[in-house]
Amino acid sequence: MCKAVVENGDISLAEGVNNGITYLMVFPYLLIGVLFYTIYNYNKKTKN
Repeated sequence: MCKAVVENGDISLAEGVNNGITYLMVFPYLLIGVLFYTIYNYNKKTKN
């Protein structure tokens, strides 16, 4: 579907689609990073 929308040749629309995809990809990585950081801090506190 994304390819069909971008094939029209509208560069601003293509950039918008790419920015949207990047925006959607960032949040899962942030959530996983926060989860691992929280687990790391929890384990670090329990050892002391």
